[in-house]
Amino acid sequence: MHIVIMGCGRVGSALAQNLEQQGHTVAVVDQDPTAFRRLGSGFGGRRVTGVGFDQDTLREAGIEEAGAFAAVSSGDNSNIIAARVAREMFGIENVAARIYDPRRAEVYQRLGIPTVATVRWTADQMLRRLLPSGAEPLWRDPTGGVQLAEVHTSTAWVGHKISRIQEETGVRVAFLTRLGEAVLPTSQTVLQEGDLVHVMMRTDEVDKVEAAFAKGPEQEGGH
Repeated sequence: MHIVIMGCGRVGSALAQNLEQQGHTVAVVDQDPTAFRRLGSGFGGRRVTGVGFDQDTLREAGIEEAGAFAAVSSGDNSNIIAARVAREMFGIENVAARIYDPRRAEVYQRLGIPTVATVRWTADQMLRRLLPSGAEPLWRDPTGGVQLAEVHTSTAWVGHKISRIQEETGVRVAFLTRLGEAVLPTSQTVLQEGDLVHVMMRTDEVDKVEAAFAKGPEQEGGH
């Protein structure tokens, strides 16, 4: 996949290097050409000097063939504008914006732009939003029979209780990440837009669980 990153600070450069190591092609956009030094001499992607929400700059970075866009500059406004341009003007589905102000983050989540709050920022969370497929194992027991994993969850589950998700998928929901904060759910907790779902499941049932989370809830019963 080709991925465009706006912002070549510590976060953007680490993300770019990580994605390139995973075999993706990467273009990094920054207004300051000296910022690209953080990428190191081994980085093989594009370095584009310019404003990350300028359409011509984004085209130069290959946005038209990109599968994902990350806005991780130091400015909330720039990040959200760039994320909206990528989604609304270029139709990029996997978009993520780094936001410093958690109150703003909630507003942007409602606009459909997944945000990562800087206070609890992790490269893993940003990567999961850009490459949202399957289950990402976080821990396995010594026998390998049980694992804790983050599972990509269809938006069809939004608005449903954790108890229903557990019942239909056969997993135990261990915790959620909501606006950058870890949340221990009860059976009455309702899944919200942008939540990351971390589950305990049997390793031999990963494929079945992934399919259930990707499909959404059963329609029977009138729910």
